[in-house]
Amino acid sequence: MNLKQLAAHLNLSQTTVSRALNGYPEVNEQTRKRVMEAAQTLNYAPNARAKGLATGRAMAIGHVIPMSTHHQMMNPVFGDFIAGASDEYVKAGYDMTLSMTGDRDEEENYRRLKAKGNVDGIIVHGPSMKDARIPFLRQLGLPFVVHGRASELDLPYSWVDMNNTHAFQRATDFLLDLGHRRIALINGLEFMDFAYRRRVGFEQAMSARGVAVDPRYLTAGEMTESYGFESAARMLALPDRPTALITSSVIAAIGIRRAIHAAGLEMGRDVSVITHDDDLSFLRNGPDVPIFTATRSSVYEAGRIAASMLLAHIADPDLPAQPRLLEAQLIIGGSTGPAPQDAR
Repeated sequence: MNLKQLAAHLNLSQTTVSRALNGYPEVNEQTRKRVMEAAQTLNYAPNARAKGLATGRAMAIGHVIPMSTHHQMMNPVFGDFIAGASDEYVKAGYDMTLSMTGDRDEEENYRRLKAKGNVDGIIVHGPSMKDARIPFLRQLGLPFVVHGRASELDLPYSWVDMNNTHAFQRATDFLLDLGHRRIALINGLEFMDFAYRRRVGFEQAMSARGVAVDPRYLTAGEMTESYGFESAARMLALPDRPTALITSSVIAAIGIRRAIHAAGLEMGRDVSVITHDDDLSFLRNGPDVPIFTATRSSVYEAGRIAASMLLAHIADPDLPAQPRLLEAQLIIGGSTGPAPQDAR
């Protein structure tokens, strides 16, 4: 069914039906409700190209993914973020474009998208501490929202981020309350803003309790299962091994659990583990009782919020920058317990 047929069915003009579907304020609520109900009943979907011609927009959002030699954004977290964002795009009649780019030609890709009019806005992923994309996109005049923040940039821009510092401060405090003092941090790459903030939270909690941070218990790297395994295996081989480990990814935590078992130890009894699990849709932290004690924040919800913010900026280019900070929960699982008596 097309717009003309839907309008004829409702005995309304095509203009009225189009305005009702697109949320124009001059259409009264009774008419809008009638149009929306008929569109749903008759499975009407607006033609994106026609809608774009009418509004002067591409009706598409761009996600440009940097395929860096240092890190890959194509991971389970990205998949859940896209799922949340897509829900908002679909409701607003927008499509999504996904393109891969090398670090050196990323700005050129943004210029090309802007020049061709292929997208109406951009979601920026994986910001570094002083991310050059943010001032570049501001100068380019292309609406954007950042998933995360850039700590060393003092510029107004819209972002959605988890309170990484508070989450890891809270996780460290939990272990300290259990009597742990030899606590390790197996972190992500610390030029990435989220990992930097998590380390700050860890160090602040240790300092507040007067517990020194042992540099042998600190590592930063790509958050893979093998990285978690190798880092934990190295630390657990120390004569004064850590009694607890905090890690930035449930994927790395799986490797850490493997290392604990390989060392003949039991997770939760001999060595406690806290991870950040991101509430991933297809990598659940146990079916009923959580396997890992974890800081949890829905990346799906972050995607939905970021998309909604970006669509608002596209609708109103004069909208001021909107920061949004999400708090994480601390979920208690079977991976933590009191520090062994001889380590207190």
